[in-house]
Amino acid sequence: MMNRRTLIHAAAAMAVATWVAVPQAALAADEAPDALVKRLSVDVLETLRKDKSIKAGDVDRIMALVDKTILPHVNFRRMTAASVGPGWRKATPEQQARLQDEFKTLLVRTYAGALSQVTDQSIVVKPLRAAAEDKDVLVRTEIRGRGDPIQLDYRLEKTPGEGAGWKIYNLNVLGVWLVETYRSQFAQEINAKGVDGLIEALVARNKANAASSAK
Repeated sequence: MMNRRTLIHAAAAMAVATWVAVPQAALAADEAPDALVKRLSVDVLETLRKDKSIKAGDVDRIMALVDKTILPHVNFRRMTAASVGPGWRKATPEQQARLQDEFKTLLVRTYAGALSQVTDQSIVVKPLRAAAEDKDVLVRTEIRGRGDPIQLDYRLEKTPGEGAGWKIYNLNVLGVWLVETYRSQFAQEINAKGVDGLIEALVARNKANAASSAK
């Protein structure tokens, strides 16, 4: 049986996995944001149950899926920029690329272990409170299984042009937004050692996570 802390961690892991486990056709430009989240969530649960490598927390397997599919489904540049905060505008294009890569690795390695804990959970998408013309919406969901439901909400934006459709740029687990959580952590590093210092800290953290998962 999963304890509450593990279930919360698994909820965040499922949110991250949402970005890596869904075929590109799921992001049809005319698909409603709540319908999209529902489809992604169902696909994630099915993937977690069927893919033994992901269920076992195989980071290389998860990273391969991230590299192949994440960018069409998430505005990861916006997510990284918001997490870095004002320091993002001071970063060079090369530094911004490094920040995106290391942040992606951090998220995947942080949550990979929790994926093995997802078993008989289900997703309930709550009614969408948005107008047809809205370009930025909040989709609220719950992960239900044993114990209390876990709140898992998504912020999505409607993007125009090539690759048009709804893209996730933030997520909320039990009232805690991922971007805001990391922004406070990253700000301390930038204030102390600048953008390069944040990159070095992310690299070190990812190496430590990799070493830990290899044991």
